[in-house]
Amino acid sequence: MANLLPPAFDPKDLPEQSTTGYPEPYKSRVAGRHKRRLGDHAGMKNFGVNLTRLDPGVESSMRHWHTEQDEFIYVLEGEVTLVTDAGRQKLKAGMAAGFPAGKADGHQLVNETRRPAVYLEIGDRTPGDGATYSEADLAAKFVDGKWVFTHKDGSPYT
Repeated sequence: MANLLPPAFDPKDLPEQSTTGYPEPYKSRVAGRHKRRLGDHAGMKNFGVNLTRLDPGVESSMRHWHTEQDEFIYVLEGEVTLVTDAGRQKLKAGMAAGFPAGKADGHQLVNETRRPAVYLEIGDRTPGDGATYSEADLAAKFVDGKWVFTHKDGSPYT
């Protein structure tokens, strides 16, 4: 454990969280995505920062875009494949991508290598945000600080 005085901290001291709100059949596709919630630990209210480790063969999310939230990723270690409407492209350590709110171009990261990849994901916490999923029968709304997932027709997953 590092001997740092707040507000400084060592991300390695934070627990990794591997939970997701996705229902099946999507939940199993992101098993192997591990986040350290840096922004939450630092008390951030306006934006979030996650240090994310993506195991080999795992997806970061289903392809999606946000109505109100900007997102940004920066690859720290390894390599991920960024999937968007433009196609697939490899991002290596030191590369980044940004996803402006309201731009209808679903994105996701996939680790197609044999080693873990590590990246920072940064997003704002705009109230009333929603997500549209490009290829999955999934819709999401950010309600009272958490994501609520339904089918695209609004019916609940059971």
